[in-house]
Formats: sequence, structure tokens, C-alpha cells
Amino acid sequence: MSVVQDLLARPLRSLRLSVTDRCNLRCGYCMPEENYTWLPRQDLLTLEEHVALVEALIPLGVRRVRITGGEPLLRRNLPELVKGLSALESTEENGAPGIEDLSLTTNAVLLEEAAEDLKAAGLHRLTVSLDTLREDRFHKLTRRNDLHRALGGIRAASAAGFEGTKLNAVILRGENDDEIPALLDFGREHGIEIRFIEYMDVGGATRWSMDKVVSVMEILRHAGAAFGEPEPMEPERTTAPADRFVLPNGQVFGVIASTTRPFCAGCDRARVTADGSFFSCLYAREGTRLLETLREGGATAAAALVGDVWRQRSDRGAEERLATEERGILAPARELKDRPHLEMHTRGG
Repeated sequence: MSVVQDLLARPLRSLRLSVTDRCNLRCGYCMPEENYTWLPRQDLLTLEEHVALVEALIPLGVRRVRITGGEPLLRRNLPELVKGLSALESTEENGAPGIEDLSLTTNAVLLEEAAEDLKAAGLHRLTVSLDTLREDRFHKLTRRNDLHRALGGIRAASAAGFEGTKLNAVILRGENDDEIPALLDFGREHGIEIRFIEYMDVGGATRWSMDKVVSVMEILRHAGAAFGEPEPMEPERTTAPADRFVLPNGQVFGVIASTTRPFCAGCDRARVTADGSFFSCLYAREGTRLLETLREGGATAAAALVGDVWRQRSDRGAEERLATEERGILAPARELKDRPHLEMHTRGG
């Protein structure tokens, strides 16, 4: 197999690898409902199947792997998966293509217990999802009282030697948009780059409405009012989703403006769910089931199927959503009951 491109000449370079659809929080912008349809446990890929699939996707061009969920730290023996994936890294010694960046996204509630083992297993870096620094607001946003555990996890990550940690905060009008300065202060204090995210109308966001979206321009105004005018940084030659800015004090932060400024033209990301379904776009209504091919024909056959799908890819989901005249939710709760793969917590952040 050779490196693949889609119909718009976009490579398959970044893979979001979901290891569970379960989560220990109930954030209102992702899991606002009371009950969910979970993936059958017998369909979940083993850790060995995850590693074998990623290894088979490297010849297609995959170089960046992010372990996601749900909450990936709920997956048992996760450091073993990290160890297996880190063995696929590209090194000067082997001279072969391989993983160049291995990261994990977590809400950090279980990170205090896991940080040292993840670091020892070869994980490169972490992205923490945290939308508020206030205990009362954390409970309101997540329906859990775990802010102290999340903050402890962030401290433990630093103590374990993780560098380049990022903190993602979804900004919601009237709920946490007043915390933009406080989050920036927190990031500066802890050496963490903050990335503010516009509220996205993805699957699972059954309470989404455009009037709850705080746009990139508003986020910049909030930051500027507190610290002085942010200046845009020169774009890096990457396909990272965040536009980065620097404050007069030198602090760098990012904004992921997927809702109002889609970046579909440079999107090189795909997702594999915990049960082996492949999605070539976050907004895709349908995925490609790899499970049977992987288990009956092996990882190489599953990767070949991925390559065939990617070569026919023309997805520009976020741009299509932006062009929708009456933009509402992507899928109602009743549809999600029958189609759990539409859920953001199933297909991976």
C-alpha cells in the first residue's frame, strides 16, 4: 500500500482512535441525555487489534495518533495499548515510516492514578478537557463533583514529566464565557496552552443552538479586555485545528473555530470507534464497519478497506453545516438511541 489522498488531495495523516464509548462525566454539550445506547462489549476491539490496525494504516500515511473515547482512561490496561503504539514510532535507527506523535485526550478525573504509567509506556503528550475552574459550575456542566480530581490529574501529569500539555475548554454563552481570563491565568500558571473551542453541533449535542455559540471573535474580545489585544501567530505548516494567538505578556493560546470558521480544506483526520467503525468526517452520517474484515481477514485487509474509502472521500461536513440556512441539531435524541455511532462520545473527539 502507498500513502493515500482523498478526492480533494487531503492525506490520511491523523487518526483519532477511540477505545471506549463510556464516559465518567455527563457534559451538557456532549452527553446531555439521561440514557444512552452503548456499544456491545463483544464488539469492542482488543488492545492488540487496535495496535495491529494502526500498524497497518501507517503505510497509508498515518503519522499522528490520538487515543480518545468517551473517556479513554476507563479502558482497562490502557498503558499496554500505549506501549504497543509507541513501538510503532519512527526512529532514526529503524529509518521506517511510523508514528510521529502519540497523544491522549482525557477529562483528567482518573489521570492522577494513571499519569506515571502512561508516561512510562511511551505516551508523548496529553490534552485535557476542562471547561471551568469553579466547583459549582463544574457540577452543573458535568453533573459530577470531580473538579478536584481533574485538577489533581493535571498536577500529576506535570509531576510525571509530561510537557506540551494542552487544555481544551468548550465555551458556552451564559455558562462559562466569563471564565476565559481565569482559564488563561490557569494556563500561564501551570505552563499549559489553553485552547478555546466553539460549541459544535456534532452528534450528541441535542441541546445545541447557534445562540449558545461564543465565536472566535468574541473569545478574542474577552481575552483582549483582560490582557490586551491578542495578535495572531504566523500559521504553522500543520493541519492542527487551532488558530493560535499571543497576548502582550507572551502567553500563547488557541481557538478552535470549527463552527464559524471551518477548516475542512486541510482536514487530514479520521476516526476509528471502539468497535472498529471508520469515519472519514466528524459530521459523517455513516461510517465503514471494519470489525468483521479485521477479525476475518486481518489488519492488512481492514487497512485496504480504509484506503478505498479515503480515496473516494470528499467530505466537508463543517462547511456544509455552516451553509445550512436553518441550522439546528445534527440528530435528535430519538435517532441517537438507534444509531449510537452518531454520538460524539462514540466516534471520538
